[in-house]
Amino acid sequence: MITARDDRRRTFETLPAGAETASWWGRAWVSALEDASADAARLARGRAYAAEGHVDAVTVTPGRIVAYVRGSRARPYRTELALPAFTDAEWRGLLEDVAADPAALAALLEREVPQSLADEILPAAGELAPRCSCPDVARPPCKHAAALCHRAARLLDEDPFVLLLLRGRGERELLDELARRNAAHAARERPDTAPDFPGVPARQALARAVLPPLPAPLPVPAAAGLPPAYPADPAAPDPLALDQLASDAAARALALLTSGEDPIAGLGLWQDAVRLASAHPTAGLTGAARTLYRDLARATGRTTTDLARAAAAWRQGGPAALAALEEPWDPPAGPFDRARPALLGAAQGPFRPDRNRLTAGTRQLRLGRDGLWYAYESRPGTEDWWPTGRPATDPVSALRG
Repeated sequence: MITARDDRRRTFETLPAGAETASWWGRAWVSALEDASADAARLARGRAYAAEGHVDAVTVTPGRIVAYVRGSRARPYRTELALPAFTDAEWRGLLEDVAADPAALAALLEREVPQSLADEILPAAGELAPRCSCPDVARPPCKHAAALCHRAARLLDEDPFVLLLLRGRGERELLDELARRNAAHAARERPDTAPDFPGVPARQALARAVLPPLPAPLPVPAAAGLPPAYPADPAAPDPLALDQLASDAAARALALLTSGEDPIAGLGLWQDAVRLASAHPTAGLTGAARTLYRDLARATGRTTTDLARAAAAWRQGGPAALAALEEPWDPPAGPFDRARPALLGAAQGPFRPDRNRLTAGTRQLRLGRDGLWYAYESRPGTEDWWPTGRPATDPVSALRG
């Protein structure tokens, strides 16, 4: 059992060197000492001592914080900072303020100093009284006291109950007293009338019960359906953009429902733009679809022709077909070398090879990294290749569509 006497003495091992004070209350603690000193060089030396790890184990009791600080001599100096402890009356007022303020109580439990109580518990300028066994006693604080002040600020960063211990009370007795006062406040605020909802006996709540079976899931719809129409209100968001977002969200939801896979997982900006455009074939584009193509092309830095061609590839076979459109590569010899004799045997004519592509006049086949053949067509005398048909593992089937 921890007694009040045990709770009012804490010793902290040597803190690691180098870290700076992080919390606002830690900086306020340091300022309370530094604002009372006119010797900036001495304060800077003390800050460096703290950063270099010159402060040994720190002991905190009501009204004082003590440590040995190693200076330029072999024997360390006994250094302390004194802070007036609160009287019993001051403690009663402080505890009542915390118990009456849920935000202050929550801050303390989260190891933070409540902003509302800062003026009450933080030391004022000059309230910290330094003492040191070093010979430099002319103009306190000395550099050893300044070093201890910075190390104490690190302790306060992690545990503001150190500050409350300096003011006279330990953490456990404070929490016990706050729990009692908080319960008293709750009892005073609790209405005498019965609650609006009935209670349930614990035996009844914990009794085993046979639950009815879950209803059968609804059938998966055949299509995502159309989004609702939006009024052409000038003050409303872009109705065409809302329509596109709603349609795409419905299509993604249907894909997740039927396959368990998100159709846009892992896609880049260009791939996702192509995916969105592919839902609108270029033949017979409506005004809304033309606007979509224009905006997607502008957002990705491409032309609408680039986007239309890529969308046709996406409709042909998704990301793999888009890669076949945009990424020439050098396939292994086996399936690629067998394709040309197969095409000749099917009376499709001779095809000229170039990396993963076979070309004959206005027709072309591209071997994708997925092992499928993708067919392309171009106008005579041009190199304006467009995807056509469906991919297949057999080049003749892919060419015939």
